Amino acid sequence: MKRQNVRTLSLVVTTFTYLLVGAAVFDSLESSTEQNRILILDELREDLKAKYNICNEDYKWIEQMVIQNTPHKAGPQWKFAGAFYFATVVLAMIGYGHSTPSTVGGKAFCMLYAAIGIPLGIVMFQSIGERLNKGASIVISNLKKLLKFKKTEATEINLMMATTILSSIIMTTGAAVFSRYEGWSYFDAFYYCFITLTTIGFGDYVALQNDHALQNKPGYMALSVVFILFGLAVVASSINILVLRFMTMQAEEMQREDTELGPVSQNVITLDGEIITPDGRLLQQSEANLCHTSPDRVSVCSCTCYPRYNDLHSVYKRSRSSRIYKYDTSGTEEELYSADEVPAILEKRASV
Repeated sequence: MKRQNVRTLSLVVTTFTYLLVGAAVFDSLESSTEQNRILILDELREDLKAKYNICNEDYKWIEQMVIQNTPHKAGPQWKFAGAFYFATVVLAMIGYGHSTPSTVGGKAFCMLYAAIGIPLGIVMFQSIGERLNKGASIVISNLKKLLKFKKTEATEINLMMATTILSSIIMTTGAAVFSRYEGWSYFDAFYYCFITLTTIGFGDYVALQNDHALQNKPGYMALSVVFILFGLAVVASSINILVLRFMTMQAEEMQREDTELGPVSQNVITLDGEIITPDGRLLQQSEANLCHTSPDRVSVCSCTCYPRYNDLHSVYKRSRSSRIYKYDTSGTEEELYSADEVPAILEKRASV
């Protein structure tokens, strides 16, 4: 089996194993808490209905009103500021779900906007990531020169370390900012930054949703947009390094396979279908496996496989003694055809 096939199968198995392990861990951590919340909410609902004498239909109506009002508690979401924030989230493929278009025209335009904008955003982030990697490589190279390293070139490991450090700085700084403006704990703010920059975007924590921040805090809104765009560019630079590394591994494997298969293509085929390697070693018929060669190298005969006329003619020309030999079972040479008989035999074999 080829290395690429083995690697792909290994990746599939590893990924599904990782999914199963993740499901088991999340089940263990969250399932019991979810059940407790359901029980508490059921008790509160029954207490509320009994206290205010609310029937089931009225309670469902109140519940629906609360759910629909939730996205609007932060103020208008579709004025220019809110619409710009929504467009940024769509382009970055985060998809918080805090606000969604409700009209047919808005939904249709959202699909068209995403179909054009997402590829544009990917290209932009990748381009910025490449420039960041280029700048980081220059800085690393200059630092190595100052520290008098023997090799001053920036390696892939150096670039990955640099992007990891920069990503950590962005997340920790962003977490401090969002913790202050949103009133979240630092851990929740860091969780929001991580979910945002990895484009997971659960939507359980969304910035700019308190105190009409979209309209009343333009500076904070601009900072949030810059955090998303610049943070995603840094993440894209890390992805760019991983893609380049993967492509390098692919090229190395292809070159290794070509090197391994190269000597086989230089073997000499005799009239008997035997193969002589460049070092003079004789391959047996089972090793040669001539019947599995490409269609243009074999005859239409079902009983044996003949080389093409051009190959036979080249073998004849390469014969040092102008004779063609075969090997008997003892390994000694035995003259098969004389020099005078070869041209006629070649013509006969070529016409088969």
